[in-house]
Amino acid sequence: MNSIDILTGSTERHLTDLYAGQAEAAMLVHRDIVAPLTELQQNAAAAGFDLRLCSGFRSFDRQLHIWNAKLSGLRPVVDDSGTEINLEQLSPWQQIQAVMRWSALPGASRHHWGTDIDIYDRAAMPANYQLQLIPAEVEGQGMFAPMHNWLDKRLAERGFYRPYGTDTGGIAPERWHISYRPLAQNFARELTPEVLEQRLQGTELLLLEVVLDHLDEIMQRYIWVD
Repeated sequence: MNSIDILTGSTERHLTDLYAGQAEAAMLVHRDIVAPLTELQQNAAAAGFDLRLCSGFRSFDRQLHIWNAKLSGLRPVVDDSGTEINLEQLSPWQQIQAVMRWSALPGASRHHWGTDIDIYDRAAMPANYQLQLIPAEVEGQGMFAPMHNWLDKRLAERGFYRPYGTDTGGIAPERWHISYRPLAQNFARELTPEVLEQRLQGTELLLLEVVLDHLDEIMQRYIWVD
């Protein structure tokens, strides 16, 4: 049984730096995904891809900053076409849904667990290109599509899968987001509405009361995905 601080991204004690000892910026992940992830990277390299992480662990405080910045207008909130949404025209619950289409609720991000990562193919990225993590990069003729097409048949061999591979009406599809299923499933089962409410109470989360009023629906649509 994992403690509430691990489940909600409030500690780093379950993590390790994937690139420790290398000339790379620190990338924190759950210590138990290092071996299967390294094997996946080695397999990808043999096929001509340079599978790299652009995001690993994300803390509760970091997610809270992103959440509040979006709801306060300091960061844009966009629709599926990339068009910025005017949140002032929406009800509080609609605002929350618009934010959660692309950003997780603090305490409920799968990145808190260290089991979930965002990836790209560094070998396919032009010099000075600014990584965006958008569908155009990973689908069709996108620069990272060949690696993801290759991964389609190989993720499961190492225990990984895409929790947001299809659109179920909650979080938008994220082909770049992969998860280590053996661990992530346990975290998802243990992150109950009660655990999440306990962590959120007393924080400075914008629209907290609205979130708590819709917590069961949020859990079903945005968190308990498989």
